[in-house]
Amino acid sequence: MARVKRAVNAHKKRRETLDAASGYRGQRSRLYRKAKEQVTHSLVYSYRDRKARKGDFRRLWIQRINAAARANGLTYNRFIQGLKVAGVEVDRRMLAELAVNDPAAFNSLVELAKQHAGTADKAAATPAA
Repeated sequence: MARVKRAVNAHKKRRETLDAASGYRGQRSRLYRKAKEQVTHSLVYSYRDRKARKGDFRRLWIQRINAAARANGLTYNRFIQGLKVAGVEVDRRMLAELAVNDPAAFNSLVELAKQHAGTADKAAATPAA
């Protein structure tokens, strides 16, 4: 079996790791072992935070919707409930966008939710026999 020389591939792998670690402080950007550990951790952090970002944005959208709904005399909970009963299928991202950039359209949705939120309360109060 032929002998395998590793120098070129080993240097290439190390160079890629050190390039990925450029910008890190101290030994983490200069020594291979430290750089390898830090690059691995950085990839773990970026994976975790890509998942967390989705929840962060959802929380932000809900805060914006809640603030705009309360400015129109309705809580977030009642607003979403009213929209659901009315059959409006607009996601929270678009509702937050409307609340910030098109208050008139958002106000019309709030009025629609107010009308239907009352019917939902009556339906819930009536016992199903």
